[in-house]
Amino acid sequence: MKIGCPTEIKPQEFRVGMTPNAAQEAVSHGHEVIIQAGAGLGAGFDDAAYEAAGAKIIDTAEEVFATADMIVKVKEPQAVERKMLREGQLLFTYLHLAPDPAQTHDLLESGCTAIAYETVTDDRGGLPLLAPMSEVAGRLAPQVGAYTLQKANGGRGVLMGGVPGVGPAKVVVIGGGVVGTHAARIAAGMGADVTVLDRSLPRLRYLDDVFGDTFNTGYSSAGLLAEHLEQADMVIGAVLIPGAEAPKLVRRDQFPTMKPGAVLVDVAIDQGGCFETSKATTHADPIYEVDGIMHYCVANMPGAVARTSTIALGNATMPFMLALADKGWKQACADDPHLLNGLNVHAGQLTYYAVGKALGIDVISPQMLVKG
Repeated sequence: MKIGCPTEIKPQEFRVGMTPNAAQEAVSHGHEVIIQAGAGLGAGFDDAAYEAAGAKIIDTAEEVFATADMIVKVKEPQAVERKMLREGQLLFTYLHLAPDPAQTHDLLESGCTAIAYETVTDDRGGLPLLAPMSEVAGRLAPQVGAYTLQKANGGRGVLMGGVPGVGPAKVVVIGGGVVGTHAARIAAGMGADVTVLDRSLPRLRYLDDVFGDTFNTGYSSAGLLAEHLEQADMVIGAVLIPGAEAPKLVRRDQFPTMKPGAVLVDVAIDQGGCFETSKATTHADPIYEVDGIMHYCVANMPGAVARTSTIALGNATMPFMLALADKGWKQACADDPHLLNGLNVHAGQLTYYAVGKALGIDVISPQMLVKG
């Protein structure tokens, strides 16, 4: 199979879909790998590293898309890239289709087969290709939130850890999954007073057992969240419904009860955001204000630490990428029901229920496509 990796073109996206190590593995399996010139520079991988791994360097994205059987990326294909997809081509990347009807329509029109990193599962009920970026985003969230809290950036002017005689920032993390756990750990490590809210009692018990008094936990309800919003200097939105649009948990009409200059960090923005006033921003212009409340809603937060993120993502995606290349998507998905869960689009048909529900599009069962 010919595997192509184009340069990411989303604003300030410095990650790359394949590391030189992944390229070398694919070549050793007998596949041809083509990398767009300069694709890895933002993550610290030059063209020579890919050539040493046995990959071929191609000048343009057009040539990569035109000749590759499988496209491996990081972010969802942008409009200009979607026009280059073709019938029968395999796309393996993050998609986040539920809040993105334009992308969904274009993928259906292209006739391609699209497998989304964020909906591939594992036998423990986890999301193994989303997890590494969730870990990165969770660890970044208190860092970028602390920056936004600074007075020069519109925030309250509160130091996360306080100083002797002055209390620390109060941080509320909504969601105790991978993002929320890592966010809470880092925020607590910065000295903040942290509370994690979640609706799963088993998860709350796990967090208490593992982290003890490192941070507080609470069962998430509208009433308890409202109480914590009044006290919070920073709120980190870390909720996830796999493949579906994120629920809106903080409303604009609650802002008057919050402290002026408090910060909302929406890590769920890829799935539409979990705050009513969230809108996707970029690393170039990450912060905006609504009714005195500061928002940080960068849609590709891990892109800020592109080398760490690229290597972590490559470690997770490589086995699935090799299975798809070695067997073809249909056999690979037939052999691995967890990989089949990643199938979102095939030949003009939507195959992921949560996306269909969000966008009002009929869905065909992915199991029907791999039978026989």
